[in-house]
Formats: sequence, structure tokens, C-alpha cells
Amino acid sequence: MVIARKTVLCLGLAQLISWGVSYYLIGGLGEAMSASLGWTRGVVYGGFSAALLVMGLTSSLTGRLIDRHGGRPVMIAGALLNAAGCLGIAFSHSVPVYYAAWICLGIAMRLTLYDAAFASLVRVGGHHARRPIAQITLLGGLASTVFWPLGHALVQYFGWRGALWAYAGFALLTIPLHLAIPRGRHEDTLSVAGMVPEQHPLAVGRREIVISGILYVLIMMLANFLNAGMSSHMLGILAGLGLAAATSVWVSTLRGIGQSLARLGAVLFGRRFHPLNLNILACALLPLCFAAVLVGGQFILAALAFAFFYGAGNGLLTITRGTLPLALFDHRSYGTFVGRLIAPSFIASAVAPLAYAFVMQRFGDTGALILSAGVACLALAAALMLKFRYAPARRRASA
Repeated sequence: MVIARKTVLCLGLAQLISWGVSYYLIGGLGEAMSASLGWTRGVVYGGFSAALLVMGLTSSLTGRLIDRHGGRPVMIAGALLNAAGCLGIAFSHSVPVYYAAWICLGIAMRLTLYDAAFASLVRVGGHHARRPIAQITLLGGLASTVFWPLGHALVQYFGWRGALWAYAGFALLTIPLHLAIPRGRHEDTLSVAGMVPEQHPLAVGRREIVISGILYVLIMMLANFLNAGMSSHMLGILAGLGLAAATSVWVSTLRGIGQSLARLGAVLFGRRFHPLNLNILACALLPLCFAAVLVGGQFILAALAFAFFYGAGNGLLTITRGTLPLALFDHRSYGTFVGRLIAPSFIASAVAPLAYAFVMQRFGDTGALILSAGVACLALAAALMLKFRYAPARRRASA
């Protein structure tokens, strides 16, 4: 089934809003919440960690629900829970209520963010979902660029509780956008007009599926660890380099711009690159951006390069997160199988905000950047191993 442009546009806009009001909430409002409530950073950012842990625990179930019922009802339910979670945090005056609201947001994020959207597209389009997967990330990549400055402005005018009321309203606006997801399922048939035949997975046999699955899980765990750490503490790290608070917010918006420009390049030229090669490019950008800011220190150009190229690498990794399984595994059980594979990455994400907070407190911002560079190098090594073992030409030669 060909996926309509309207579906791609609506789902892309829904991703921008859903990411902004949930995943990027703590990065934009966390400091104001901590100051107002009088809680430590560990307690405040621990709520986000709890939400990420819940995402991992509900990952397999969400994949099965999308495979069985489609993305429309699942993602609409997630939009309602996003609104409820934002309101729950807005009404929080005690730690238990605060954490209960984040648990609600954790379920909502798993039901509405990229992995749910990717599974919804694959259920509708099969292998033809590769390009739409890249396309919906274009708007989603601007979430931090839009919602970090927007959240900062809302806090100034209405306080952080008022900002969360606005976030709940934005979450409800995604319901009509999710209604654009078709109810049908992709059929493994060739049309009379000569539809492109289904591609065969690169990983064939139990042993190959296990090896490729482990490498995929490792890459996504490391990438999610970095993404969660940067989403929670990027503004703090930039401020620790000597940038003013307003300048840190401005510089951090380049992350979203880098994400979307890299994804635009993938949409325009991605057909020339196999997902394995695109994955290597994405992973290679990450060590370079951390090295730039470590060497550049307080120079504004180094901070700009760091934010932009981190966004570019992370943006491409979001695409390969969805397209690598299409190349490696059988797409017919995409939601269920990938839901299991990505569950550990949410656990890594849950650890990241607290791990970064500890490292920054103990070793400063430089320590956090060194940690990030090491994690990025491990992700690149795993990507190279995956490419070496499962390159299409190599697989054909050994067949």
C-alpha cells in the first residue's frame, strides 16, 4: 500500500508536538520546576528517568498492539495520556504525584513517539515505508528547536505550571492528526502495474538474527543513552562552558536544525545510501562533535558545531533506528520484534539523566563530555561491525 502524503504530513506534525510536550519537557522546564518545588535535580530529573524506564517495560506490548490493531487507536490513546501526564505534573506538589504523572507520560511516549509511528507506517506500507519513515522525522526533529524556546517563554509569562497546561492542550491537538493513519495492512502481493518486489532480509537464520539483533540493540542503547543525557542536560553543559543562559538556549536550538537538515538530506538522497552506510555516517558524526567541544572549550564556534553536528548525527540515527530493521529482518512482525529489540534502549535512556547528573556533579561538564565521547565511539564500533558482517554485496557473494 502506498502511504499518502497527507498521512506523512499529519504524522510528522504530530511527532513534532508529541516530542516537544513529553520527551523535551524536562530539558525546557526542569530547572524552573526544581527551583520552584525546592527539590534536588536528582529528584526532578528522576521523574524523566522513571518515564523512560516505563517506555522500556511497555515496549513489547505496544509493538504487539500496533501489529494487531494498527497505529491509529494506539497513538490516539497516547495523545490523551500525554495531556493527562502534563496536567499531572502541573498539579504536582509532592514527589509521589510527580512520579505518577511521569509514569503516565512514559506510557504516552511509547504510544506516540517515533517507534510507534515507524511501526504504524510499516504495518501500512511494508518495505515501502522506508521513505515515509525518514520524512516524518523532518518535522519531529524540530521539536527541541520549537519547544525549548517556547517553553522558556511560557515559563516567563505563565510560570512552569501554566506552561504545562499549554503543553496538555498541544497534546490534544495531535488527536485529529493521528486520525490520518490508515486502518489497512500492507499485503505481500505484486500489483499488476509492477510494484517493486518485497526485499529479502539480510539476516537469515536464527544465529544471524541473534548477532544482528545484538549489534542493533547495542547501537540503539548507546544512541538513546546519549540522546536522553543531552536532552536533559545539554543546556546545563553549554552553560557550564561559560555561555549565558539565553545564549545556551539559542545555541541548543541548532541541535534541532541539525537534526532536520540531516534528515532532509536523507529524504532527498537517502535512496543512494543503504541503511547500513547511513548508520555508519550517523555514528561517525557523534565522536567528532564531542571532540570539537572538548578541544574548543569556551569558543562559541565550538559550541555551535557541537550542537549542530550532534543534532545531525542523532537525526540520522533516528532514521536508521526505523530503517535498519527493515533491511535486516522480516517486516511482517516489525512492531512486535522491534518492540522487543528497542526495550533495552529505553532502560539505557532511563539511566542517562541520573548518570549525567552524577558525572556533572562529580567531574564537571568536561567529565560529561568525555563520557559522551566514549559512548559515541562504542556506537561507531558497533555500526562498523554491523556493516562488515551484513553488507548487501558481501551477503550476495556468500549466498
